[in-house]
Amino acid sequence: MTTVEEREDLLRRLGLGGQNTAALGRLLNTGNVAEAKEREDGVMEATIRIRPDEICWDPSILVLPHGGDLELELINDDLNTHCALLPSNGDRKFIWLVNHSRGTARLNLDGPGYYWFSSPSGNDEGRGLTGAIVVLGDVPPEARLDRPDQPRP
Repeated sequence: MTTVEEREDLLRRLGLGGQNTAALGRLLNTGNVAEAKEREDGVMEATIRIRPDEICWDPSILVLPHGGDLELELINDDLNTHCALLPSNGDRKFIWLVNHSRGTARLNLDGPGYYWFSSPSGNDEGRGLTGAIVVLGDVPPEARLDRPDQPRP
């Protein structure tokens, strides 16, 4: 668990504490922020869990240093059944998480941006079981829109 100050420091350091505070800092304020670890083979990995009696992903914001493949382990420590609807290029991933279970998904998120995930079963989303995977970096030149430069925060 991180303290509020540690969370704010991490958001600031990653460049997520300014312009997008409303979306990331306020909407997802019930969970922690974590960074995915990159293995030597270039695949990133992380673990996200649902703790007992907390309708919240931990961490609720996962930061990737760049686009690519992510191996994500999901752990449901709760007494209730939940699921995970996860973003991935080309196809979403769905993992059913009965109580005290775990699952693994391999996601491909090849561009920078915010990728939202949730548990659409029951009223989990309405009660707060939503999260974001933030992929840092710039869009490659060949993928940029033909428009004037935009101000950056």
